[in-house]
Amino acid sequence: MKTILNVIWLILCGFWMFLGYMVAGLVLCITIIGIPFGLAAFRIGIYALWPFGYSVIDRRDAGAPSFVGNILWLILAGWWLALGHIFTGIALCITIIGIPLGIANFKLIPVSLVPFGKEIVPSDEAFGVR
Repeated sequence: MKTILNVIWLILCGFWMFLGYMVAGLVLCITIIGIPFGLAAFRIGIYALWPFGYSVIDRRDAGAPSFVGNILWLILAGWWLALGHIFTGIALCITIIGIPLGIANFKLIPVSLVPFGKEIVPSDEAFGVR
């Protein structure tokens, strides 16, 4: 089922989100200071390309640099990204078929707001199933 949802997601909105995150990541990587932010954009972009079957978990080893990076990210880009995911999620939830896709969009909001100190893992690993 998650493969079918991922393919529908890819066609309707995943590819465009992926491209947006990749372009933002490339722009951010132009400067040395922006490289960590660009890498975060690449990581979120790959997650936005194929979100079903993956979960976001908190990293226990994240410290003060992650906190500072998240503050800068939130102010400069995070709230724009979150608004985009909110509006896209609401639009997808209008149809019955789009509800799971809208929920996946809402699942992207926390990582788009504060990406540092987060890790994207397969859902089986997130819940300790092996």
